[in-house]
Amino acid sequence: MSIAVTGKGTAQPGDSLTSDVSLPALVIHNQALEHNIRWMQRFVSDSGAELAPHGKTSMVPALFRRQLDAGAWGMTLATAVQTQAAYAHGVRRVLMANQLVGAPNMAVIADLLADSMFEFHCMVDHPDNVAALGEFFAARGLRLNVMIEYGVPGGRCGCRSEAQVQALAEAVRAQPALALTGIEGYEGVIHGEHAIAGIKAFAASLVRLAVDLQEQGAFALDRPIVTASGSAWYDLIAEAFDAQAVRERFLSVLRPGSYVVHDHGIYKDAQCCVLDRRAELSEALRPALEVWAHVQSLPEPGFAVIAMGKRDVAYDAGLPNPLLRYKAGALPASGDDVSACKVTAVMDQHAFMTVAPGCQLQVGDIISFGTSHPCLTFDKWRSGCLVDDDLRVIEPFSTFFLARYSTELSPHEPSTRRPDRRMHDRIAAACRRQPAPEFRRRHAEYCGVSVPPAG
Repeated sequence: MSIAVTGKGTAQPGDSLTSDVSLPALVIHNQALEHNIRWMQRFVSDSGAELAPHGKTSMVPALFRRQLDAGAWGMTLATAVQTQAAYAHGVRRVLMANQLVGAPNMAVIADLLADSMFEFHCMVDHPDNVAALGEFFAARGLRLNVMIEYGVPGGRCGCRSEAQVQALAEAVRAQPALALTGIEGYEGVIHGEHAIAGIKAFAASLVRLAVDLQEQGAFALDRPIVTASGSAWYDLIAEAFDAQAVRERFLSVLRPGSYVVHDHGIYKDAQCCVLDRRAELSEALRPALEVWAHVQSLPEPGFAVIAMGKRDVAYDAGLPNPLLRYKAGALPASGDDVSACKVTAVMDQHAFMTVAPGCQLQVGDIISFGTSHPCLTFDKWRSGCLVDDDLRVIEPFSTFFLARYSTELSPHEPSTRRPDRRMHDRIAAACRRQPAPEFRRRHAEYCGVSVPPAG
């Protein structure tokens, strides 16, 4: 007997969450999603900046397309493989807010740069990386856009002093295969009692360094890029960039990511702080992401075991929050508030929940859960459900955290066919032994796209 194997959370358009979808399931509410995309695009545009949402949050190309269609300048990504996945689904401008390290990762980007329509920028913060990139891309006959990352002591990546920034700019200048296109920073590692003042000072330093480099003729662009901003302090970065008149000399780019689905935890708290700082913002972002699961067991009074665990939901920044309880199979679906219940622990496949007095649960009931830190929840799923206000599936969506292979690099319709990996390896190996024009032709033939003739 042949049995089709389906992944968790698999659904079809028109399915009801309460009767047709195998749970647990990853759920995005369409109305809240659309609101968030419009909200952030409007905020960034009104700030005089461009938006490059961080795609590593969801790695859902269908969301990338919505963000780009709403006016995003490009996408931010974290790795070469993420960039490859975005390219395969039509993204043609990427800021990789990370260093490109290791020859295999460089090769991934070099292959993409064979497409002259693809714009890519990555970060550098050390002369060793600059030298390695310069040597690799010179051998490929390509020029790579790099941006200097500026950091803070005790933080993450990035040059720790202005002297290091200047020295790195000289190192880039010495590499003909590299083009310095801007300066980048990440303020999310600045904490403490005086975080707001520290973030403003950091953003001002970023701009001052950009001005110095521009006056020295270090940049390869007439309007270099100045970029920062995660999902918590984007308003402060926008304010600081505006105060420094960045738009007059530079292209300022903000890079929040989690806003697209928001959450019920750390980013909800961060958004409250944004609204406190910006009284003119009358609306807030809306939580769009939930995980739905069954009540699996009621072994003791006041205690429920939920069929959902660490394999399904983030737990690094707070445990999931019970929201509404639905009766399985009930149509129309109507939920009862169970927010007084509390998840106290999660195991691999189970969540422990205390049941509030007066809350009458039954085994098989369905509970929707809000999450904290959407990046880590998305990471646990390969597919999910986009639903309407009636809790019916509008369309399923796929995540691309794992490498996938596409036969057609189409801006709108990624292929569902997967080429034979062994053939891919043989063609790639053969192409690497060919001159660059022949490589482009063979690679394009394999991918099912055309390239203009040389010359």
